Amino acid sequence: MTPHPLINEPAPEFSLPDADGHMFKFPPEEQGVRVKKPIALFFYPEAGTFGCTREACQFRDALVEKEIFKRTDVQVIGISPDPVPKQKQFVDSQKLTYPVLSDEKHVAYQAFHVGKALLGFADARTTFVIDNEGIIR
Repeated sequence: MTPHPLINEPAPEFSLPDADGHMFKFPPEEQGVRVKKPIALFFYPEAGTFGCTREACQFRDALVEKEIFKRTDVQVIGISPDPVPKQKQFVDSQKLTYPVLSDEKHVAYQAFHVGKALLGFADARTTFVIDNEGIIR
């Protein structure tokens, strides 16, 4: 298996709307300065489906329950190609506590080289771990 081409490279930059319709800049910034914390960036095919709901809720719960998530102050960010209203419904119904972004035009999908799964019929489910310095690991 060939390693992903972005391993050990800086994470690509992009801006996408979150579930409230506000633009979210990646990597995250506070007062114009890049936030230096690890990030778990996960791409999922469709909000509200069984597998995607399970994955999103596992990240939500890990932020509260898993010592490594608490100790390292990991920021979780979810992305799917669903429109903002569907993301909003998903975030509200599952009580997600982290940014969930809408990538209808596959901007982030392309930047991170996220392809298709299931014989090319659905977007792949992929997670990236990005370190404090913005490098994909």
